[in-house]
Amino acid sequence: MTDPSSANDKPQYTPNAKYVLMLGALAALPAVTTDMYLPSLPTVVQDLGTTDTAVQFTMSGMLIGGAVGQLVIGPFSDRFGRRLPLLVGITLHVVTSLLCAISPNIGALVALRVLQGFFNAAASVVAIAVIRDRFTGSEAARLLSRLMLVIGVAPLLAPSIGQAIAGTFTWRAVFLALALIGALLVVIVWFWMPETLPQERRRVAGSQGALRSYAALLRDRRFLALAVLPGLGMAVIMSYVVGSPFVFQQEYGLSPTQFSLLFAVNGVALVLSAQLNASLVRRVAPIRILRVAIVVQLLLSLVLLVVVLTGVGGVVGVLVALWLVLGMQGLIPANASVLALGGYGHMAGTAAALIGSMQAGIAGVVSPMVGVLGGDSLAMTTVIISVIVISLVVLATATPAYRKGGWHTI
Repeated sequence: MTDPSSANDKPQYTPNAKYVLMLGALAALPAVTTDMYLPSLPTVVQDLGTTDTAVQFTMSGMLIGGAVGQLVIGPFSDRFGRRLPLLVGITLHVVTSLLCAISPNIGALVALRVLQGFFNAAASVVAIAVIRDRFTGSEAARLLSRLMLVIGVAPLLAPSIGQAIAGTFTWRAVFLALALIGALLVVIVWFWMPETLPQERRRVAGSQGALRSYAALLRDRRFLALAVLPGLGMAVIMSYVVGSPFVFQQEYGLSPTQFSLLFAVNGVALVLSAQLNASLVRRVAPIRILRVAIVVQLLLSLVLLVVVLTGVGGVVGVLVALWLVLGMQGLIPANASVLALGGYGHMAGTAAALIGSMQAGIAGVVSPMVGVLGGDSLAMTTVIISVIVISLVVLATATPAYRKGGWHTI
């Protein structure tokens, strides 16, 4: 579909490091909300007298809430601008974080995490829409990769910070810290984030217009295929995130501190691959990177399966193979998102919302399967491989990526 907005409609802008860091911090809010809380999962099981499977729904529930939130907030940002939904969403994230800190039982905590995901979805969907407001093509891919670089810092620091807070106080204090982070972001957005969607480019249609926009996107097979890929990629990450505390702390006997360090090491893989992608897109078309990355990731995941089944290398072998699998993620979501958004600059918020919703929704549905299948390393690996296979099938059958000269048509 052709984007009605021309290059002249987009403000000419060169982002500085502070601006990229601000957008990265916003886009990383859902990840931070997940990763700071992650090391506390076994403690929450004991404190609330619940099960491993039930407590994993406090993770997947946030993702599902985020999926719904993005569908609502995306069109809202196309109609009223980027700042208003962002400020409202983060403010309500602060409120739900405070309520999570006083949750009396697992049911209340799951419900509040769903709401928390709904409201902090504003941060991620607006950050992506802001990029599409100003950039297209390889420039957008490069900036998205820079955002992935900032987001990748979350698993480097957040689990260790969360573990330190929970160890010093309780797991409830982690949510107080998340409320404080949200409050700081509100101040930053209020004073330093400019509006990137001028009045003349806003979509004035109400809810019916939003539904028509979503219907148009869902009828676009090319968009849909590319939009699904970031969701499947997030499912790979979240299957690891949800399963890893139990795999490494219970199956392999790591302490909470050791697990936090391990999680940080895997975060390095995301940071390095995002940096690599930011360099590659200057010289290589995003679709060419994407089609190779998924195949390589599948091969690496099969290596992980062999390591898990044979026990070769023990926990170190699993960590190395998993590090390589996760490292490929920096080459997939950013490129798929840019390709999907390419023809929809006139409704970037709505298109970004659908992509983000698929990310959170697919991950929220798929990741609990790790617990359902047993919650061990084999279950985690099986889910990861299955998702990567589906990604490859989608890219191969619903786009011309693997046809001769196919990247020129995407």
